[in-house]
Amino acid sequence: MSATEDRARGAAMLDSEEDGASRSSFAHGPGEGEAWWLGVLATVKATKEQTGGQSSLVEILAPDGYGSVLHVHHQEDEGFYILEGEMTFYVGDRTIKARPGSYLFGPKDVPHAFTVDSGPARLLFLFTPAGWEGLIGETGEPARALTVPPQPDEEPDEAEMEQMAAIAARYGVEVLGPPPGQ
Repeated sequence: MSATEDRARGAAMLDSEEDGASRSSFAHGPGEGEAWWLGVLATVKATKEQTGGQSSLVEILAPDGYGSVLHVHHQEDEGFYILEGEMTFYVGDRTIKARPGSYLFGPKDVPHAFTVDSGPARLLFLFTPAGWEGLIGETGEPARALTVPPQPDEEPDEAEMEQMAAIAARYGVEVLGPPPGQ
């Protein structure tokens, strides 16, 4: 059987519904899934709709030196699995160094942020329950390529940050400011 026939057979098997639930099996290969976001490439691998609201999975490609904002999720827990690069995570009052193979857990209602110490960094965000991935769609733009987007020449102004914070609040995310030490 050819590789194409094998993939088609596998996709057909994945299309069957599991135990009568509203969700069904699905698969995304490398480079598949919606990809966009601010300053990083975010490839959505599993959505709320695909998992029946149970979880969402997003692959992130972040450039060297990138820092996320310090923020709090009030609706979901977040897991981080590092595939490439070295990073520093700030979770609550802890500072955690992470490298490929590291897994970190950020419980809801605990402030967290990360910086890329040596990159680019590639990591997975796992959200339980799902839904947060909708924030990516509202605050990002379609990626022109599956690469890190060009970095902005200047930081967002106050009005842009307020708009981002308002959208984030609709998803139960509170933006607190820059990562610790910045």
